[in-house]
Amino acid sequence: MDTETPHARAIVVMGTAGSGKTTVAALLAGRLGASFAEGDDFHSPENVAKMAAGRPLDDDDRRPWLRKIRDWLASELDAGRTAVVPCSALRREYRDILRTAARDGSGHDVRFVHLTGSYELLRERIQGRAGHFMKPAMLDSQLATLEPLQDDEPGFGVDVTPRPAVIVDEIQRRLGPAA
Repeated sequence: MDTETPHARAIVVMGTAGSGKTTVAALLAGRLGASFAEGDDFHSPENVAKMAAGRPLDDDDRRPWLRKIRDWLASELDAGRTAVVPCSALRREYRDILRTAARDGSGHDVRFVHLTGSYELLRERIQGRAGHFMKPAMLDSQLATLEPLQDDEPGFGVDVTPRPAVIVDEIQRRLGPAA
């Protein structure tokens, strides 16, 4: 259900594979009455095939994908709707692309929620998936690529050890009353 609000914002739930991005983002969107799109659905068939073959994406693979996500976020913001999307957004450069979805160009309408967890927990979660294109060995590549949020980026980190509902409670608390 989409909700029109003067305080519409884009919320990118970011992190490596196994962090629970999709689960948390979908639950958060439901609680906020926000639009939701699965970030992986914006990947080209070539990107999916590459990842399924166990080969990490490079920046040239990621940029068109990130621009598609950014364009969807921008269209939701332009329509006055809050939008939530799970997206790895591992590097600042990638987040800078997503931040350009903001209506005023400032990036203030775009917030990042970085889901964090131990290597062991993330790997265990990936190994427990059936039929997903992300292979456990690719976690190492993602962790090597990861550039955590910097102090000047709009967002915060949240530990993924608790249940998803508890994680979303924490996210809502940290987003503040506009959420």
